[in-house]
Amino acid sequence: MQGQCLCGAIGYEAAQLAGPIVHCHCRTCRKAHASPYGASARVAREQFVWTRGEHKLVAYESTPGKKRWFCSRCGTHLVAQWVNEPYMILRAATLDDDPGVQPVLHMWVSHDAPWLVAPEGVPRYPEGGPEP
Repeated sequence: MQGQCLCGAIGYEAAQLAGPIVHCHCRTCRKAHASPYGASARVAREQFVWTRGEHKLVAYESTPGKKRWFCSRCGTHLVAQWVNEPYMILRAATLDDDPGVQPVLHMWVSHDAPWLVAPEGVPRYPEGGPEP
């Protein structure tokens, strides 16, 4: 599976996921992704390779021992990793290829901001939306 950042400066390839896709609602994921949650899956380090732009990566240690890696050009959060763990945490939304699996759970929902949760019946549009 291949993926990249928003501007395309950094690319990667992951042979396969080492775990399910999960939606994490923790405060740090919400802030890092500027989103209600971050969609992630584990991938073994030996099955992940940067294919271009590795020199454009910057890291932020959001929790002691956990680094989040971003594109220095466009800011896309690509992966995170715990220093002593044998896997990386791949940000699933950066995949260009379909991993062939669906998310299995939402975690850290105790961190949800009430105003981020859309109530039942809020209109949904396949593309775009009505003019404001």
